[in-house]
Amino acid sequence: MILLPKLEKIFARSKELEQQLSDPSVAQSQYQKLSKELAGLRPVVIAYEDFLKIDRELKTVTDALLDKGLDTEMKSLYQDEQRVLSQTRQEIVTKIEDLLLKGDDPNQSRDVIMEIRAGTGGNEAALFAADLFRMYSRFAVDHRLVTEVMDSNPTGIGGFKEIIFGVSGDDAYGKLKYEMGIHRVQRVPATEASGRVHTSAVTVAVLPEATETEIIINPVDLRIDVFRASGAGGQHVNKTESAVRITHMPTGVVVSCQDERSQHKNKEKAMRVLRARLFDAKQQQQHDEMAKKRKDQIGSGDRSGKIRTYNFPDQRVTDHRIGLTLHSLNDILDGHLDELVAALAYDEKQRRLKEEIL
Repeated sequence: MILLPKLEKIFARSKELEQQLSDPSVAQSQYQKLSKELAGLRPVVIAYEDFLKIDRELKTVTDALLDKGLDTEMKSLYQDEQRVLSQTRQEIVTKIEDLLLKGDDPNQSRDVIMEIRAGTGGNEAALFAADLFRMYSRFAVDHRLVTEVMDSNPTGIGGFKEIIFGVSGDDAYGKLKYEMGIHRVQRVPATEASGRVHTSAVTVAVLPEATETEIIINPVDLRIDVFRASGAGGQHVNKTESAVRITHMPTGVVVSCQDERSQHKNKEKAMRVLRARLFDAKQQQQHDEMAKKRKDQIGSGDRSGKIRTYNFPDQRVTDHRIGLTLHSLNDILDGHLDELVAALAYDEKQRRLKEEIL
């Protein structure tokens, strides 16, 4: 197991902590600090000890199978035991990996705000933005997540120049974080008479929601404008100044919300989006600063590049980050992203484990 050197260090550190804690001369404040560190290491240490025990048993059984004098019945028994021990060993390895990576992504269980914007491709990009919104909405339903539209800028032909929506529920960020980046679509537009395949692009942002205590916004830093909503929404929306635009003066971030009939509700949603954008910017700055300090940056998390292509003529979806191609485009656009999410999660786990042993 590639993590053995790290586990040996953790085990040695736990023994060192136990020895220090048994010293009566250790100050109370230091005692609490050492106890907390030991408590954090203990689950890994226990799993490591289980691994060593199973590994020894597996080696004993494997050595026994090398005996050429074994009869058929004993050989079969040893083989059955070997299979059980190998499976148990792998389960412990997976548990250790999860324990070592636990807490590395503090945003995992947060709610998110997603922003889908049409890029190159005009009306075709706007239509694909609507396709992606539908895909994420169906994915949310399948995973018992709740979607809530914050703001939208629809086109007259059923697309969106932009749509902002919240997704809440268990591990919402963990399930959707891999969607951030540029999504490219290759298909024949409905308006294309010659039947030529066009390539369009849509950008997707996935922002973890922040609480009011995590991102404190001074009211004096805000300029709040109200105006009449435009587009679909009924007579009431268009005749009252219910839409809200909030400008955060220190950063220049501007957020507008107009989908609610209530000015108060639009303001509340706009503040949630603003906090999420400021929180994301703060985390990205911290990420960049950490990356500069690392000798070898593995998986930079760069969100500027193309992450996925949806090719309609070949009915395939290719995720460029991991080189995975699936020939189930319609199924994926119906919200069945689980195979993609699982593959991306596995890739992320392997990269993070590699970082652990560097």
